[in-house]
Amino acid sequence: MDTERIGVGKIIGTHGIRGEVKVFPLTDFPERFRPGTRLILEQEGADGREGRTFPVTVISVRPGKGNLILKLAEINDADQAGAVRGATLKVEPWEVEPLPEGHYYIYQLLGSRVYTTGGEFLGILRDILATGANDVYVVRNEDAGEILIPALKTVVRQVDLARKEIRVELPPGLRD
Repeated sequence: MDTERIGVGKIIGTHGIRGEVKVFPLTDFPERFRPGTRLILEQEGADGREGRTFPVTVISVRPGKGNLILKLAEINDADQAGAVRGATLKVEPWEVEPLPEGHYYIYQLLGSRVYTTGGEFLGILRDILATGANDVYVVRNEDAGEILIPALKTVVRQVDLARKEIRVELPPGLRD
């Protein structure tokens, strides 16, 4: 099992004077932020300094404009909230919510080798773009460059997480 922590939210700002933070959710499960939930706050260090990592507990959550407003037990004022701007809220890999069959977390797919159903190697899945209608896989190959593949059931034919492989049936004209 992957041992790297999984990002579920990004602290994008402060709200008010009582230490609330604005969080952009990186998860489709808003219940991840329910009161009483324990998360891990990871903050990268600046100028080569070591970052900070510490556990936090959600006291309250409410919707904001395109984000969530969280009160964390460990952050008590606007200065403390400002100090964690840019940090990521994470969970351990074994704490992720189970998904229905045929659905995957982004972290599970990134780095996968992508092949056509005929066995042609297309490249490595490096990014996933959320476009609104459907996600788009960004697949890069040192020799052939980059290809954008719509993440549709009619295109993505097989995902093998154990082998880190994805098989796709490219729509006609996609590479023209």
